[in-house]
Amino acid sequence: MEPELERQILERLKAIEDRLGELEDNQRQLQLAYSSSRMLLRRFFLRPPMWTFEQHSPRQLSLYSQPETDLPDNIPSIGIVTPSYNQARFLKATIDSVVGQAYPKLFYHVQDGGSIDGSVATLESYGDRISWRSSSDKGQADAINLGFADINCDIMAYLNSDDVLLPGALSYIVDYFDRHPDVDIVYGHRVFIDSDGWEIGRAVLPGHDGKALLYAGYIPQETMFWRRRVWNKIGNFDANLQYALDWEFLLRAQAAGFKFARAPRFIACFRVHDQQKTTSNYDVGRREMRALRLKYLGHAPSQSEIARGISGYLARQMIFHWCYKLGLLKH
Repeated sequence: MEPELERQILERLKAIEDRLGELEDNQRQLQLAYSSSRMLLRRFFLRPPMWTFEQHSPRQLSLYSQPETDLPDNIPSIGIVTPSYNQARFLKATIDSVVGQAYPKLFYHVQDGGSIDGSVATLESYGDRISWRSSSDKGQADAINLGFADINCDIMAYLNSDDVLLPGALSYIVDYFDRHPDVDIVYGHRVFIDSDGWEIGRAVLPGHDGKALLYAGYIPQETMFWRRRVWNKIGNFDANLQYALDWEFLLRAQAAGFKFARAPRFIACFRVHDQQKTTSNYDVGRREMRALRLKYLGHAPSQSEIARGISGYLARQMIFHWCYKLGLLKH
């Protein structure tokens, strides 16, 4: 074969190999783009927003549209307990969100579990503006029970030491209870914030669904308030539970016949961070949730049965979420 002809053939083969390489690269990129698109669609359109914490990049929280609420003539007392242990990084923001409500008949107590991270110094800095105690306890539920032991109030709530109340929340809750005397437990929409306090998502919830509550504890604890009569009848939080203590409390309240309501307002922020119990203690949580379903449903449901039990509620939540996102729903 002539040298020139051989050279031309080799150049053609090299060009074909390069082109095939480009086509393979393009195919891989298309496959990655397709997979990423499916993941995005699944995350933002199929996965329930109420359990999707990081919905967007961090941004400054703005809830300018929430209306002010006037207090009723007969102002009830509110008791709030914050259980805390080694949460100095977030504790001040939590306390400020409560005392900053400037509610005239507020009894606020922080039950610290004997922290060694500077939490006590933070508590001392508030002087007599808050009540607090720092000593060992048997866990979160025990701390809440200890905190309420010396509080006599009309309305009760607990707020974890990494979460925050939104401005005007207490006035709104009091007004809601005043306008709905038959409601015993009320909760609202939540905002997700990161460790630095920047908003990363929101959960706009549909009306209360007692059947769905038997399958999943969907009520945002940090937004929940209840009348004293609930506590007087069903008792304290179960100190044997580490994860599902608020869901168990609600299931007992529901079984006792108390009325629930979802209020149409953002009440509080749930902070998402690496050290929170919600993510680090999930194995314990699965066991506790299985035991609660066994007790209140009469059997341990399969995952498919759980999915069917909450599917209607999750579908309504998806509708509420996108109606809010599109500006069709204010709260």
